[in-house]
Amino acid sequence: MLVTLKENLINAEKGNFAIGQFNAPTLESARAAIEAAEELNAPVILAHAEVHEEIVPIDIIGPVMVAMAKKASVPVTVHLDHGTSFEMIQKAIDIGFSSVMIDASHMDYEENIEMVQKVVKYAHERNVSVEAELGMMTSSGLGGEETITGNQEASEDLYTDPIIAKDFVKRTDIDALAASFGTVHGIYRSEPNLDFDRLEAIHENIERPVVMHGGSGLSNDDYIRTINAGVRKINYYSYAAQAGALAVKEYIKNNDPIFYHDLTVEAKNAIKENYKRAICVFLNKNK
Repeated sequence: MLVTLKENLINAEKGNFAIGQFNAPTLESARAAIEAAEELNAPVILAHAEVHEEIVPIDIIGPVMVAMAKKASVPVTVHLDHGTSFEMIQKAIDIGFSSVMIDASHMDYEENIEMVQKVVKYAHERNVSVEAELGMMTSSGLGGEETITGNQEASEDLYTDPIIAKDFVKRTDIDALAASFGTVHGIYRSEPNLDFDRLEAIHENIERPVVMHGGSGLSNDDYIRTINAGVRKINYYSYAAQAGALAVKEYIKNNDPIFYHDLTVEAKNAIKENYKRAICVFLNKNK
């Protein structure tokens, strides 16, 4: 069933667990996410990242995602990830997305607030949830979306300030905040250094669900600590996509002749199993 992000995250907040957001740049990755969630009877967030427009435009994959969500036996939020313009937000909402993220974190603080306020007004009038970002989620450069040059990925200057976060949420009325506390997009090149004290302070100050971008590659213990500190949405994709690619590589090595449709099946199944393992951790059942 298609639900808003707010509806999904209310239940996550009550149950002290997190919901996985899985990107859908291909039909196989979308099917993997829905099938994994249904097999585990768990809620899920199916996302189209604007950065994947070159792989598949939202006009093509978006209606498919919405239709799959409506048919699913579990709560599914269809979400635009890292939307960079008001026009893209409008397009996603017109297609039927139940949630959008406006990423104006690169702007000055007041400009960020102004853009987010505009999106919130438009989206909330149409019963669509809004996520925004404060701070900067950096990229490892390996499958990441936001690339920061140099050695900035370890810089606390890019982290979300808990005091400013409180003001940001109060003035924008967003439904969830993507906060920066040490994770990176893409494949980790070194051990992540997460600031759990900062995360707890952010969650306490904003009294809204916290979103963790760059969720792939953490240890299970790290996931559980972030969830217990207030994370309710975990964006997870890079390692699952890598699992799909490795499955295809193995299939090609061991089979002859090879047909393209067989490769898509191998990739989908590998991605699904990877998602299932992630969902089992995110549900935090040993809390």
